[in-house]
Amino acid sequence: MTDTIHFSLDGKTVEAAPGETIWQVAKREGVEIPHLCYLPEPGYRADGNCRACMVEIEGERVLAASCLRQPTEGMNVKAASDRATKARRMVMELLLADQPPREQSPDRDSRLWSWADTMGFTESRLPRAARWQPDPSHPAMAVNLDACIQCTLCVRACREVQVNDVIGMAYRGHEAKIVFDQDDPMGNSTCVACGECVQACPTGALMPASIMDDQGIGDRSTDREVESVCPYCGVGCRLTFHIRDDQIRYVTGADGPANENRLCVKGRFGFDYVHHAERLTVPLIRKEGVAKHADDVVDPADPWTHFREATWEEALERATAGLLAIRDSHGGNALAGFGSAKCSNEEAYLFQKLVRTGFLTNNVDHCTRLCHASSVAALMEGIGSGAVTAPFSEVKNSDVIVVIGANPTENHPVAATYFKQAVKRGAKLVVIDPRGQTLKRHATHMLQFTPGRDVALLNAMLNVIVTEELYDRQYVQAHTEGFERLREHLAAYPPEAMAPICGVDTLTIRAVARLYARAEAAIVFWGMGISQHTHGTDNCRALISLAMLCGQTGRPGTGLHPLRGQNNVQGASDAGLIPMVFPDYHKVGEPTYRAKLEALWGDVSLDPTPGLTVVEIINAMNAGSIKGMYIMGENPAMSDPDTAHARSGLASLQHLVVQDIFLTETARFADVVLPASAWPEKSGTVTNTNRQVQMGRKALPLPGDAREDWWVIQEMAKGLGLDWRYAGPAEVFAEMKGAMPSLDHITWERLEREGTVAYPCLSHDHPGLGVVFTDRFPTESGRATLVPAKGVDSAEHPDSTYPMVLTTGRTLEHWHTGAMTRRASKLDALEPEPFVGMNGRDMAAHGIAPGTRVRVATRRGAIELPARRDPAIAQGMLFIPFCFNEAPANALTNPELDPIGKIPEFKYSAARVEKLEPTAAE
Repeated sequence: MTDTIHFSLDGKTVEAAPGETIWQVAKREGVEIPHLCYLPEPGYRADGNCRACMVEIEGERVLAASCLRQPTEGMNVKAASDRATKARRMVMELLLADQPPREQSPDRDSRLWSWADTMGFTESRLPRAARWQPDPSHPAMAVNLDACIQCTLCVRACREVQVNDVIGMAYRGHEAKIVFDQDDPMGNSTCVACGECVQACPTGALMPASIMDDQGIGDRSTDREVESVCPYCGVGCRLTFHIRDDQIRYVTGADGPANENRLCVKGRFGFDYVHHAERLTVPLIRKEGVAKHADDVVDPADPWTHFREATWEEALERATAGLLAIRDSHGGNALAGFGSAKCSNEEAYLFQKLVRTGFLTNNVDHCTRLCHASSVAALMEGIGSGAVTAPFSEVKNSDVIVVIGANPTENHPVAATYFKQAVKRGAKLVVIDPRGQTLKRHATHMLQFTPGRDVALLNAMLNVIVTEELYDRQYVQAHTEGFERLREHLAAYPPEAMAPICGVDTLTIRAVARLYARAEAAIVFWGMGISQHTHGTDNCRALISLAMLCGQTGRPGTGLHPLRGQNNVQGASDAGLIPMVFPDYHKVGEPTYRAKLEALWGDVSLDPTPGLTVVEIINAMNAGSIKGMYIMGENPAMSDPDTAHARSGLASLQHLVVQDIFLTETARFADVVLPASAWPEKSGTVTNTNRQVQMGRKALPLPGDAREDWWVIQEMAKGLGLDWRYAGPAEVFAEMKGAMPSLDHITWERLEREGTVAYPCLSHDHPGLGVVFTDRFPTESGRATLVPAKGVDSAEHPDSTYPMVLTTGRTLEHWHTGAMTRRASKLDALEPEPFVGMNGRDMAAHGIAPGTRVRVATRRGAIELPARRDPAIAQGMLFIPFCFNEAPANALTNPELDPIGKIPEFKYSAARVEKLEPTAAE
């Protein structure tokens, strides 16, 4: 017996697979049936409410919605019958009746008007009803409900695809309408501006504000469309740039494996920074006699106070001569380089190669040191690999999901949609974080523990699993080592003793431990709330032990997944942009691989001594042992802890070369500034948090005399005496493959063709593995090592002078140090000023009303900014995002390092808050 269904469609016998609808079969067979409320894209279910897709079925009294109806064996379907055609035409005329005239439509090229054209309609004979006024309240999206047909695609987009639950239907009869929250203006609602509704809307009732004129009429016309990948977070959403006159007019999501057409506010509305007036378009050289000072301020819109314009020839000669002079006088270890996770794999590879072969040192690092260095250290130690063991999309197979020390609804919003969808399907979600974040609304358990007490809580959970014998004995015996040592260690961490320390009650600790251990398939996600501590590596060790004890890896729906922060932090790390390892994480002291790399790179001798990390380099600048730097795309003057110390170090350098797209806070200390390319202005590959290598395609020309980053690095290398002759990033990728077996079966040509391939990849036509380590781990023994987490205490504690705890992070609308997003007009309009998030009780105790300016101080400095009431913040805590240069949060943070991962303690600083009295001007 076959599962295939045979039926007749307009007199032709056709086949349908189980679950296929009549519309889907018709589409495959080339039979055109109109559709408006149905969107044949991932995540969208058919609803059948618009009735535009009606067909006639022999023997049935009423017509059927083809988007919903599934055929049965022997069914006779008539899509082109006179009855079905007339019904669809009447539906279209009814829908057009309430539309504004096409010349006044918010989207004259909408799907509705396109179907009207196909069916021969220019207007309706029927009278038009009174409709709603436009809602211009949102900076990024225009609401024009006079064009709404109430197809509810926007409702499904919001509630079922992105699972934000903002859009709904309200009222009854002729008063029924689409509403945001409680019929609020969109701009005043809880909308997170993902724009999924805009992409789904078939009429123009919801539109990107960027393409609307003053009369509310939209214009989607473009010269070209270019598919690429988003340059913000590590999710790696594929997207399409819609371009006219070399300007990005709007952006839509593309169907990539990490996003299935979804985007967040940054990926959809955050690209006009590339056209910002402050873009660097010519090389700059510091003016003679203009000294550097740690507290110096340079206006990026007027750099001529400190810099003068130069040709590329002069700038490159000045840049390399200064570095060579230091190398030749003081040795290669007096130089260092910071690369960037915002650049491509090819650029990261070239940059670390330049530092190692041109500077003759391993002093090269990037922002991984500030986000997941402790995660990588623990994973390499425990399972022999620093990458995730499963993609975040595996939650579709999980029955328990643990999110700890991460805020994915703000930092990885598209990944969060998969978590929320899994909960709607019945999975249990456990959120563990000192902040009561938005995701808790979907959680079965929310463990809002005491800041800095991660190890106490996790060890207590492990204690329950071991003492109650909930661990997977067979898995532990076959796949791990060190169990007895771990068992002995955990005896000192019973929940009863840890509950007062971590702030989570004993019963909850036991319940969550049992839930995880008894799960058929459980997966753990963590973020920088776990890694950015002096005990970050221990935090990660405990999570690894949790998964290993319960056998929760190597199977569908299981795994360990540190959510990568930057768009290419995984790829840049893979490419060797780290001081202690070469590409593919081979230790610099490993002689066999070092010899292989020396042969590949030709007539070079590579230093076997690990280099300095980011904060160590800053310290060495201040100590005078690092005298020169080349910084590409990083902004340590904003991103590093204790920014006064970082800026002092940058100001003390004898020679600093900065390559960037804006005159960042770091570039202001430069001797030479080289204008670089924004992500849409170049081609290259990036690797997302799922280990998916993706092709980014050039969509725009470079502004002025800016150059692509790979070209700038190569010219710098030539100036340092290296004979580099790459023709482009494709040649660089080919060389990378020779150094990185992880790229086996992945070629530039394949990525151009397919867009995305995951590693490890088993053959030239294999999509790459999602879940890895099904049989063994990439360690000498093939087993995972269970390492006890001892829980080093936080580097400082609150006292009577600094009685609160400050934590820092990102906001939904802005990214990292804000160099791009603060110059993206829609994003900056949505979140325009710095703030400190506070618990309402703390605000009342200090006499602080929302919006009141306050001074937040730590042992390193103080900043002034408005206060914001945030119910997610526990009493005694403060939260400040670090993207605002007018109130730099990292002026306050602690530079003390995790002893293994060498990551600073961004997440825990003793602090105080003081209300500022209004000035006379206020």
